[in-house]
Amino acid sequence: MALRVWCVAALVLSGVPSVARDPVASGPQAGERPGPYSFLVASGPERGQQTCYVCETAEKPGVIVFARSVSDPLGRLMAACDESIAHRPKDSMRAWMTVLGEKTIRLDELGAWAKKQGLKSVPVGVFDDPVGPPSYKLSRDADVTVLLFVNRKVVFNATYRSGELNDAAVQRIGEEVARLAAKK
Repeated sequence: MALRVWCVAALVLSGVPSVARDPVASGPQAGERPGPYSFLVASGPERGQQTCYVCETAEKPGVIVFARSVSDPLGRLMAACDESIAHRPKDSMRAWMTVLGEKTIRLDELGAWAKKQGLKSVPVGVFDDPVGPPSYKLSRDADVTVLLFVNRKVVFNATYRSGELNDAAVQRIGEEVARLAAKK
């Protein structure tokens, strides 16, 4: 009898979907062009202004981080980007973070978060619509979408659901940012 119960339980459990989920596709993929968009900047010299860093970056290497929430791992990611930018000649590479949805976090809170993370070269700001810039087609399942581009083409795209951005992912992205910085 116990064997029969165990076999039934094994059959039932084998039909339960696994915890691992398929990766989320979000934003422009490698080879595609990141479109211009402006957002309200919460930190840095452009604080309080609508700015389009895609437009200003032009052919230079750039890093865009879209986030639906702020977290400690996201702070470590942005600090790694800040470190990479700080070691480059001025205006030779740009990185920034855009929080999606004006109701996600107040501008002053985001500015305080950036200061707490020690961000000096990487501005952060808010895009008013939680969907994000329409041309980017950001997935609603994506908590963080990271895009690296050069010569107006995406060369790296990484997407993370809520809770998936961890230290290993931050290290991998940091390596990709360093590789991008070496290209120009």
